[in-house]
Amino acid sequence: MKKVSIVVSAYNEEGNIAALYKELDKELKKVSDTAFEILFVDDGSKDKTLAEVKKLQKKDKRVKIVQLKRNFGHEIAMTAGMDYAKGDAVIFMDADLQHPPVYIPQMVKAWQNGSEIVLTKRVDNVATSGFYKFCAKSFYWILNMLSETKIPASMPDFRLIDRKYVDFLKGFNEQDRLFRGLLSWIMPNDKVTVIDFVAPERFSGKTKYNFIKSLQLAINSITQFSVRPLHLATYLGLAGGALSGLLALYVVVERYIRHNPTPGYATIVAAVGLIGAVQLVTLGIIGEYIGKIHMEVKKRPLYLADYIEADDKNKKEKK
Repeated sequence: MKKVSIVVSAYNEEGNIAALYKELDKELKKVSDTAFEILFVDDGSKDKTLAEVKKLQKKDKRVKIVQLKRNFGHEIAMTAGMDYAKGDAVIFMDADLQHPPVYIPQMVKAWQNGSEIVLTKRVDNVATSGFYKFCAKSFYWILNMLSETKIPASMPDFRLIDRKYVDFLKGFNEQDRLFRGLLSWIMPNDKVTVIDFVAPERFSGKTKYNFIKSLQLAINSITQFSVRPLHLATYLGLAGGALSGLLALYVVVERYIRHNPTPGYATIVAAVGLIGAVQLVTLGIIGEYIGKIHMEVKKRPLYLADYIEADDKNKKEKK
């Protein structure tokens, strides 16, 4: 009998754990000829998330726990879950119930029918405003314009991946990682199965992605999969030089041909401001890449975690 691991990333989700497990248990009973393990990854929660999962573990031996020593971030939490998952396929999902468990039987069926990667596409999110949706569309448009690896919009981390690709992904040791981009890099999205779904509101708590984290995710998404921003810096420098040249030509024409000298102060301020802005943008882009190189060359372990099974006899640490 084949086995499927369900990796649930959780950070301060104490109010969602019991409700999520109830829904998971109900849906998993609908799938025949398949064994399951439910692997909760506690990403350094500061509330009672771990305690809630341990309660579930006492009544269901399918529940396993990966307890990260601190908050390493969502992508690393998924990486830790993937490292410990023992299934022939792995389903990734969040603990806030915005990844509805009701779609899991459909995902498993697609996998059993030969689909090695099953993605989901969020066709609507009832909890987000029109302005947020507009910003999200704009972000993906900019991202795919600058990135060499196309990352489709509205495809969250709710997905199933076959063991073959799980083992391949485990070979990546990048500090900054984006699973959506890595999957697009591995296999074009027109060769995977995609399931549409509507994301409900969070069952409990608030989203952990504020504006700053979303902006950082956007910057990481662009710089991880493309060097086009470096080309953009070059183009900005060339454009700034061209505009400065045109400005100098304008001053010469006004002074020596039209005999209408312009005040020097405004010209100097405009030229200095333009060149300074171009330089700052260029240095900022280069700095982002240098910063990533600085973090990657250290080769630090991605995380430190405890693995806890139901009998608590196989507890170990992994970096």
